[in-house]
Amino acid sequence: MTAAHIALLLIAGLAAGTVNAIAGGGSLVTFPALVATGLPTVAANVTNSIAVFPGYISSVVGSRHDLADLAAEDKQHGGRRLLALAPTAIVGTAAGCALLLATPARAFDKVVPFLVLGAGVILAFQNRLRKVVGHPHEMPPGRRLLTLHGMVLLGSVYGGYFGAALGVMFVAALGLVLATSLARVSALKNALSALVGFVTLVVFALFGPVDWADVAILAPATVTGGYVGARLARRLPAPVLRAMIVAFAGVIGTYLLLRAY
Repeated sequence: MTAAHIALLLIAGLAAGTVNAIAGGGSLVTFPALVATGLPTVAANVTNSIAVFPGYISSVVGSRHDLADLAAEDKQHGGRRLLALAPTAIVGTAAGCALLLATPARAFDKVVPFLVLGAGVILAFQNRLRKVVGHPHEMPPGRRLLTLHGMVLLGSVYGGYFGAALGVMFVAALGLVLATSLARVSALKNALSALVGFVTLVVFALFGPVDWADVAILAPATVTGGYVGARLARRLPAPVLRAMIVAFAGVIGTYLLLRAY
């Protein structure tokens, strides 16, 4: 491992943590950085999934009060519906992980450019998605619960398979069926993302081609970046940073697309 390799990962980890705290989409920074160090795309994705997990835990800690309020709100409306989402998320994530590990490297190389570009598009329209979140559709309780589980299942499969911009997807999807505040939706998103991250950590640590040296560099950097990003969140214009990440995703996605095809 060269000094340039270490420096690239440290910078990428700090940037990703900051981006996640402000706008979301930090994996669009760390994943290409890992590929740039010479890791194959599948190994880079597996390593990235493990390296960003500590940042999910930090997010849960930061939003624990809103999560507690959401749990109390859920209890008033029938009990443990939100807790019941955990098995759905675990099953979906495990399926996504298995799909990734079963995907030949050449096939993944052809799929991943579209995932990167798609994540960039989601980030580009993040504000519009959040406007939708502010006006959840009214549904009958049974249909609402079924739709909620379906969205969590699909999001978790995606999270186990790739995961970039997973948080944005969860916020948009959950807000369509949960009639609560954006802060509480975001808190649930943090909890589900942490659960997805934990499952990917276990599965990939046991069966995946993880580069643990890169994890040791990236993980502390993302946590540090998250702390810095949280402090900058009220000062740095998020649209500017989001535009930079979207542009970055477009460049990287296009490069990966040209390389694959």
